[in-house]
Amino acid sequence: MSESTQGAPRFGTSHAATLLLRELLDVTEDFERSLGGELAVNPTDLTAMQHLIVAGSLSPTALAERLDLSSAAVTTVIDRLERLGHVRRTPNPDDRRGTLVVPEPASVGRAMSRIIPMVTEVDSAIHDFDDDEQMIITRYLQRVVDTYREHAGPAERPRAWRADAPPRRPSGSGSPARPPEA
Repeated sequence: MSESTQGAPRFGTSHAATLLLRELLDVTEDFERSLGGELAVNPTDLTAMQHLIVAGSLSPTALAERLDLSSAAVTTVIDRLERLGHVRRTPNPDDRRGTLVVPEPASVGRAMSRIIPMVTEVDSAIHDFDDDEQMIITRYLQRVVDTYREHAGPAERPRAWRADAPPRRPSGSGSPARPPEA
């Protein structure tokens, strides 16, 4: 057996926990596709909504940075979300020439009515384990996250939902409440 294939797990022969992580990624995509369908948005628009739900109002430039899109492309995203009633543009109180993209409370409510029950159930699952088991599970998941980050390269875009994200700063009136941490 060559050195390059000795340590590489083959799909199907990986540990059951590794296979479950793969399945978790798949069902996460399924959930996002289902939520996107319910909200009538494509994956990029759903990601934009996620940022707005978590961060609150954002400037188009900040949203473009988070989505890694050009200003023209993010304008198209905002236009679509605005047409569907998910966001509105308002003047930026901190920059008289700028605008903010504000998530509509009704849209946030629709999304959160699907997200909160799932997050609550996921969070309650850890309480089926004693403190020592919870520490082991948490340590394992932290190592998995660290491994993914190492292989993904530097995260240049803000991801407000990460466990190590800085606290959300207030962004004016109309900002939705921060969703519960998973």
